[in-house]
Amino acid sequence: MYRIISGKWKAKKIAAPKHFDVRPTTDFAKEALFSILENTYDMQSVSVLDLFAGIGSISLEFASRGCQDITSVEMNPKHTSFINSTASELDMSLQISTQRGDVYDWLKKFRNKKSFEIVFADAPFETEEKKYQELISLVLNNKYLKPNGVLIVEHQSRLKLDHPNYKYTRKYGNVSFSFYEPNTEETEPELSTE
Repeated sequence: MYRIISGKWKAKKIAAPKHFDVRPTTDFAKEALFSILENTYDMQSVSVLDLFAGIGSISLEFASRGCQDITSVEMNPKHTSFINSTASELDMSLQISTQRGDVYDWLKKFRNKKSFEIVFADAPFETEEKKYQELISLVLNNKYLKPNGVLIVEHQSRLKLDHPNYKYTRKYGNVSFSFYEPNTEETEPELSTE
């Protein structure tokens, strides 16, 4: 169970089926995260990429706050259909595009196709640091971020995810959000020709 914190569906409780193995971002952490984002971005005009979308806690929060362009990537078919049915029930189907697939494969497949102001990634908590580094590189090196964009990675607080584009981390108990800025022309790596 999680709730939408703000916007059109403020305080709406979303209950996932009991057998779903999910760990939605806590209300406290989500509230703090959106407070940071709303100080920087106009929610109604940003595009969002939600990676490891789970049962849609973050995607639905953006949609409730008026965001019109959300792409949610999730591998579990039960989770994607739950996001779709919940979005439909809350009249958000036009705002949220759900894509089923492995996040790493999806990022490789759609590189350089579309850029977003906000890319949010909440990989499984047991993800190894090298997989986080691969994730960060895939997002930053394939033009998924607009020049004014930000990549936010949710992870266990004991993990430190250093990277040249790292800006800062906000810690909320055992959950942290690390923020990364887009590549600039100077930091743009040589594009691989694979």
